[in-house]
Amino acid sequence: MLSRQCCRGRYGSAAATSLQRCEEPSTICKYQIRRHLIMLARGIIGRGLLGLLRNLNFVRTLSLKPNFSKLKLREQPPGNIVGTVNEAYEIPLVSPYESSYHWTYERILAAGLVPMAAFPFVMGVDFPYVDTAFCLAVLFHAHCGIKSCIIDYIPERVYGFWHKAACKLLSLGSFVSMYGIYLIETSENGLFDLISKLWSS
Repeated sequence: MLSRQCCRGRYGSAAATSLQRCEEPSTICKYQIRRHLIMLARGIIGRGLLGLLRNLNFVRTLSLKPNFSKLKLREQPPGNIVGTVNEAYEIPLVSPYESSYHWTYERILAAGLVPMAAFPFVMGVDFPYVDTAFCLAVLFHAHCGIKSCIIDYIPERVYGFWHKAACKLLSLGSFVSMYGIYLIETSENGLFDLISKLWSS
């Protein structure tokens, strides 16, 4: 009876009921209490780990199924009206390469193409630096013009992925054209000489 009260006081009623045969506080009683506590701890830890594994949601990081949702056009609101009149206007980020600045660049570039194009015909001599500057100016002028067409006719708000793909394809074509200009200026006598040969032939 003394051992049961001792078990209830130290380890609770569950340990005391499982140790009904223990009649005196001895080493056997302590061993049984220790074994019972170890089994109880294992059960609690096991149930906790099992619940944790059930709650975990393992997601595959690699999927072989292609995702074509990003290739679809974006749905637009009726009338392309976004927001309400009560929402504050968000000022777009100012960039020295976009907005109204690029129109100024294009005007200066277009005005500079005229004297560079007439220079070899007036002087009668081909200058490699003028030829290279003219080729790069024409390339940049064409790049800006095609980029404006992409922005107007393939807007990002509607086409999304296709707008970015068109811009990257344009940039790739511009870099390939720059390599072509390098080949013309190094292996040949330049663009003006090539045009004169084609014209005379």
